[in-house]
Amino acid sequence: MYAKRVRKKRLGILASGRGSNAVALIKAAQKQEFPAEVVIVISDNAEAPVLQKAEELGVKAIHLEQGPKRTFLIPEVEAKWVEVLREHEVDYVLLAGFMRLLKKTFLDSFQGRILNIHPALLPSFKGLDAQGQAWEYGVKYSGATVHFVDDSLDGGPIILQEVVQVADDDTAESLAARILQVEHRIYPEAIALLAEGRLQVRGRRVKILKETHER
Repeated sequence: MYAKRVRKKRLGILASGRGSNAVALIKAAQKQEFPAEVVIVISDNAEAPVLQKAEELGVKAIHLEQGPKRTFLIPEVEAKWVEVLREHEVDYVLLAGFMRLLKKTFLDSFQGRILNIHPALLPSFKGLDAQGQAWEYGVKYSGATVHFVDDSLDGGPIILQEVVQVADDDTAESLAARILQVEHRIYPEAIALLAEGRLQVRGRRVKILKETHER
């Protein structure tokens, strides 16, 4: 007798630029054993390379209007984006180089179901150019963080982190390149844990549960 097949969770990616993390997520999700699938990529930038890259990998990719503000989507625009994600029956929203803050409409619609990857060890070096910030500060260790998104800047509960040692001869660019390799590895890992129902959030702490059944 065959085991009941569990539906893969459906992922929507928001991205603004080149899309390296989006590509890493799509490729990871195309593996048969991965518990989720990317069903749509949305960009606020009509010229973003991520759109073509996603389509080349067989994923629907669209540009949606970003509205009048440079750093966030106004409520009316957020409502349209949420509508599109719901039309595609998206379970989780993943930010992959998305350069706008999400506000109340988005956060309420996907409460506890939005993730982001940040190229630093939060809570240090929040915001833009985190790798450059870390290098300028002279830290000996940096890294990457996957976290839930809330109404703060890079402040939601942390799911996974990985350390990257800063070499004496590093530049901001070489450090960023090594951090990016880590991002590509831990972001899909965090998504898999989420899709398998293995993340338990209690306040600011995220507990990773041991797998108790076969998928």
